[in-house]
Amino acid sequence: MSNVQVAVVTGSNKGIGLAIVRALCKEFPGDVYLTSRDPGRGQAAVTQLQQEGLRPLFHQLDIDDLQSIRALRDFLKEKYGGLNVLVNNAGIAFKVHDTTPFAVQAEVTLKTNFFATRNVCTELLPLVKPYGRVVNVSSMVSISALKGCSQELQQKFRSDTITEDELVQLMSKFVEDTKKGVHDKEGWPNTAYRVSKIGVTVLSRIQARLLNEQRRGDHILLNACCPGWVRTDMAGPKATKSPEEGAETPVYLALLPSSADAPHGQFVSDKTVKPW
Repeated sequence: MSNVQVAVVTGSNKGIGLAIVRALCKEFPGDVYLTSRDPGRGQAAVTQLQQEGLRPLFHQLDIDDLQSIRALRDFLKEKYGGLNVLVNNAGIAFKVHDTTPFAVQAEVTLKTNFFATRNVCTELLPLVKPYGRVVNVSSMVSISALKGCSQELQQKFRSDTITEDELVQLMSKFVEDTKKGVHDKEGWPNTAYRVSKIGVTVLSRIQARLLNEQRRGDHILLNACCPGWVRTDMAGPKATKSPEEGAETPVYLALLPSSADAPHGQFVSDKTVKPW
């Protein structure tokens, strides 16, 4: 078993994920794993970074596939005895003008952005070593979407005592409400991507609370963040930030020094804690 530190970035063969891997390869004192659903694209991205003089490693990971998550878990446990940095970056978004029915968009988007991200956390958080860092890439739109929810939903999502099971029930209810065509009436905003990111932000708050309760002495810091509006396949060419600029806040949170005790359980944008 290796004593080397290890960092994993999900969904990192392009865009913000690739930029996060590039920065970690330069700054993180250990092995950095670029992961991708498609091994061919993942290896191509690794080759690209190697040509820049960097030394990322590759592991296949499809966050929609529980067996794929567990294969990565077992590999990390066997080779490194755990994990030091986890950046949950993988996510999807339908284009604005996509004609896919809204109920389908809701189901597909939440399946990956919320439920699959949660599965990664369920499997990998127990592996995170003392002084580990966990970064869940969310979005500022989770804040605007929260404001677009009914007062009742806002209270639930802002609660300091909401449980993971209650959050899962709410995210499932959104999907069901879209299928019934009643999501407006039930107090939801008319956007699947933004609701999925509410889920990621609230999940992060819950996870940080559980770490405080169960592993307080381990000094693990876990946060949600917004990379900003970044020029990627997802956000398009008009976005204001480069992928490297988008990677700055996630990398800052991933590399918080061992002496730091904050931020933790926060939503961070431009390296600044934002109110939820």
